[in-house]
Amino acid sequence: MLSILRRLLPNSARSALSRLNLPPDHRVYCVGDIHGRCDLLVELHRQIEQDLRGYRGNTSLIYLGDYLDRGSSSAEVIDTLLNQPLAMDEVIHLRGNHEQAMLDFLQNAEQGRNWLGYGGLETLLSYRATIGRMPSSSDDLEALRERLSESLPPSHLAFLQQTPLFHSLGDCLFVHAGINPNLPLTEQRAEDLLWIKEGFTLSEQRWEKVIIHGHTISEKPEVCHNRIGLDTGAFLSGILTCGVFEKESLRFLQTGV
Repeated sequence: MLSILRRLLPNSARSALSRLNLPPDHRVYCVGDIHGRCDLLVELHRQIEQDLRGYRGNTSLIYLGDYLDRGSSSAEVIDTLLNQPLAMDEVIHLRGNHEQAMLDFLQNAEQGRNWLGYGGLETLLSYRATIGRMPSSSDDLEALRERLSESLPPSHLAFLQQTPLFHSLGDCLFVHAGINPNLPLTEQRAEDLLWIKEGFTLSEQRWEKVIIHGHTISEKPEVCHNRIGLDTGAFLSGILTCGVFEKESLRFLQTGV
């Protein structure tokens, strides 16, 4: 598979694969943005389990965040991640900007004005935390916040609160959105790790680590010389992507293709 991939990639992108520097006998599965599509998550998990058959090395499974919003099954996604985990040596659930938005709303109802507009309403419906009308006032937002606080299982809240912002393995940095190209990796800010877009994706800088991220949707996985993007817009496209990293190789498992 690696030889096929190398023929398809431009020279500049091939260099990313040569820089992964993953531990020997270690396979990494990295899942892009799920966004409330539990059906796709279950299907992708089946593919990963099949891909694992016969493999005897160490394994990591890294989710890049954005489990919630937009799709209709956010609560079911978290349930699946908590109660039907895949057998791996290491499982990392990173935080996405949509998880952060929900946590912010639980702390301050006014934060929900923006969140409801980019997927939060679907999450409220998933947790049966609606008030029977579209919110039009601060009181409505507070009522929604209270309903969500009551409806959200404690295990789900603990899961969201414990999600880290990044994970480093070999010479790869796994993060939801990306990094601020103008700051060293050791000085990155949470806001950029969760939200940055063009300021990161358009950068030609070569960093000390290859950045593996979601957040910015592309029709196909993006393999560039400095980053690898795995968000293929699952909530709309039906294509949920998992990158499979091993030594200097990269291949993809995907739903709907």
